[in-house]
Amino acid sequence: MIVIPAIDLKDGRCVRLRQGLMEDVTVFSEEPAQMARHWLSLGAQRLHLVDLNGAFAGKPVNEQALKEIVAAVDGEIPIQLGGGIRSLEVIERYLDDGIDAVIIGTAAVKNPGFLHEACDAFPGQILVGLDARDGKVAVEGWSKLTGHEVLDLARRFQDYGVEGIIYTDIGRDGMMTGVNVAATVELARALHVPVIASGGLQGLDDIRALCQAQEEGISGVITGRAIYEGTLDFAAAVALARAWPAGQQ
Repeated sequence: MIVIPAIDLKDGRCVRLRQGLMEDVTVFSEEPAQMARHWLSLGAQRLHLVDLNGAFAGKPVNEQALKEIVAAVDGEIPIQLGGGIRSLEVIERYLDDGIDAVIIGTAAVKNPGFLHEACDAFPGQILVGLDARDGKVAVEGWSKLTGHEVLDLARRFQDYGVEGIIYTDIGRDGMMTGVNVAATVELARALHVPVIASGGLQGLDDIRALCQAQEEGISGVITGRAIYEGTLDFAAAVALARAWPAGQQ
């Protein structure tokens, strides 16, 4: 399992939201590209980027910042990106920009045919973001709750050929109350594609709990506020995940 630092972009800056609320924002850096190099220097094996403005606008907004991050990383580790991806043209543009995988969220739920086409057109480069509250999937930057069950959609989407599922518990995101390990494990057990955990990660205890469950199909965990506010030592988390189970402590 790998620990994936998140860089959430709003108005060209690196920020974090609480529970996906655009009005509850904390700015952590005016230079997202420098932040990308920082996490790389501490052992990051992958980066998770989100165009927050794009998620609400339904189209790319922070593309310049994304290009600067790609240039700063310079191909050393893969980059995955979500937020406002609604067309094959946008996917192709991002891949041309140097993004390695794109995350489709709202469009996958509202237009499954688009997701199917994307998986056919860009095999191995499509992830699905399923963001849920109490087991129900939310869309449009988490602003609207649907009646869809996470597990039902995940099973359908894996049959389309997605590379993996990113599962976020909205109620915990940005709150640092601990990852919803039980729900993540339940989802991973039901699927044959990898699941990446997200939302609420607080400290090394969360990393240990996820490492213990990685054989169930959990391939990684995304961390944001915890590494920016210092409740999680990112380098220590990377070292623990890499060494598991030999490094259990």
